[in-house]
Amino acid sequence: MRITTFKCVRPCTSSNPTPHHQHHHQIGGATSTTYKPAKCKKALAPTTVKAQAPAMNRKMIKNSMKFGENWTDYQGGKNWEGLLDPLDENLRSEIIRYGHFVEAAYRSCDFDQSSPSYATCRYTKRKLLKETGFSDTGYRVTKYLTATSGIQLPGWAERGPPWMAVQSSWIGYVAVCQDREEISRLGRRDVVIALRGTATGLEWLENLRATLTPLSGSDSGSGSDTEPMVESGFLSLYTSSVGNRRSLQSMVREEIGRVLDKYGDEPLSFTFTGHSLGAALATLAAYDIKRSFVNSPLVTVISFAGPRAGNWRFRCGLEEQGTKVLRIVNSDDVITKVPGFQQESRARPGGSYTAAAAASFAGWVQKLVEDTQWVYADVGCELRLSSRDSPDLNGISIATCHELKTYLHLVNGFVGSNCPFKATARKMMCTK
Repeated sequence: MRITTFKCVRPCTSSNPTPHHQHHHQIGGATSTTYKPAKCKKALAPTTVKAQAPAMNRKMIKNSMKFGENWTDYQGGKNWEGLLDPLDENLRSEIIRYGHFVEAAYRSCDFDQSSPSYATCRYTKRKLLKETGFSDTGYRVTKYLTATSGIQLPGWAERGPPWMAVQSSWIGYVAVCQDREEISRLGRRDVVIALRGTATGLEWLENLRATLTPLSGSDSGSGSDTEPMVESGFLSLYTSSVGNRRSLQSMVREEIGRVLDKYGDEPLSFTFTGHSLGAALATLAAYDIKRSFVNSPLVTVISFAGPRAGNWRFRCGLEEQGTKVLRIVNSDDVITKVPGFQQESRARPGGSYTAAAAASFAGWVQKLVEDTQWVYADVGCELRLSSRDSPDLNGISIATCHELKTYLHLVNGFVGSNCPFKATARKMMCTK
């Protein structure tokens, strides 16, 4: 029997690393500022979800989740210790709930390449959650988000089909919990930033720009392990602006600042969630927000099928600032194994992890690692699942293993390493 396990990445710093001071920082050339909360007066491959995802409406959740006092545990405050194996029922419901916000982003985007509204949102903010089948969330969409590619196409390409030439596309939204009953159940006011996966031609091209680049936006980095570096294409989609098309970074910062001004004196959480490309951008955005707003509340990333996003120093930066990342990974999904080479650990705190990784390869691979900025590190905690454990998935294909609906199905059925899937558990009990 195939055993499904989870892995929690060991922090590279001491516990409770959230800093209490803030300096000016640069991400992609943009300067961030210190935030002091005002006293409140108050994918890579796109997924079209056809099959019904695990139903988890608010009424069902209320019957099984009474965790308002311990909400930080489910947001990763203790790195999900004791909640992943076996998978805690409350955490299972929360993962699926956040997955539905990502599914709503997919259902809202116009993927019809012949449509004049291609790569835009099909619904107004007021109707988005209702029209996509998630009207009972207790959240209200407050901001639409677009991503702009920094790739400059030749003139002839701009006259091509929309999927090739569109430079800015709708990629997700921000939603704020407004329902008093839901706020009480959650133990705080939650803010969701949901991002879809790859859709347009330029987004695909950005995915292929797999070399690491410094977050500062400079070209001085040459694979140094003293500087946070991320995948070039992801950084481009996050920070690029063209003409009057604002960057995704500026839109996220603006909305987070507005929410903090309005609700800063309440218990508050920011949950970034995405699938595939959206998962990578969610991780990058969470890192940026935690650095931009020094007194920001708990920031959590729920990542579905995310590719690797950055180097070892980026991973350590996330841990040092207190950003919590839960990566849901399908062992049979190739996208979670790219880009680049994976760096598990460093030989010593001050040593070069690039050299340590290269030492384990044959000569020609070693030279490749040394000459290219392709050494990545997984971040956060990992919930590892497998399509092969589900009796409901017929056949294993690259596309199916990467789909969001597959991930939600696996989360819904996962039990623990001793019994990977609920259907298996029922069968085992019946045979005794």
